[in-house]
Amino acid sequence: MSRDTLLIDGICGLCTRTGKFISKRQVRELDIIEQESEFGNSLLQEYGIDDNSLVLIRKKKAYVRSSAAIRCLLYMRWNWRWIYPIAWLIPFPIRDFCYAIVSKLRS
Repeated sequence: MSRDTLLIDGICGLCTRTGKFISKRQVRELDIIEQESEFGNSLLQEYGIDDNSLVLIRKKKAYVRSSAAIRCLLYMRWNWRWIYPIAWLIPFPIRDFCYAIVSKLRS
C-alpha cells in the first residue's frame, strides 16, 4: 500500500456520503475503501483496529475517530484545508466525545 487510505463503514449512509464528499474535493491522493471489503478488513487486522469508526492510514500510521476526520482535511482543497489547524485547538476528549455522539446517531 503506497497511498494513504481512508476506511469508511460502507453500510452507514453518513459515512458513504462523507466519503463521496471528500472524493469530490480532494487534491491529494487518498484511497477511500469500505471497511467491509476484503482489502479493508485486511488493513484493519494489519493495524490491530477492531473499532467500527473512521480510520485513516497516513504514512503507514493509523488514526481513528476525530483524529482521522481532522486529518482528512489535509487531502482537500485549500478552502477546506485551512480548518485543519483550527480543529486541533479543540481538546481531544471534546473532539472524540462529539464524534461518539454523531456516530451513535448515524445508525
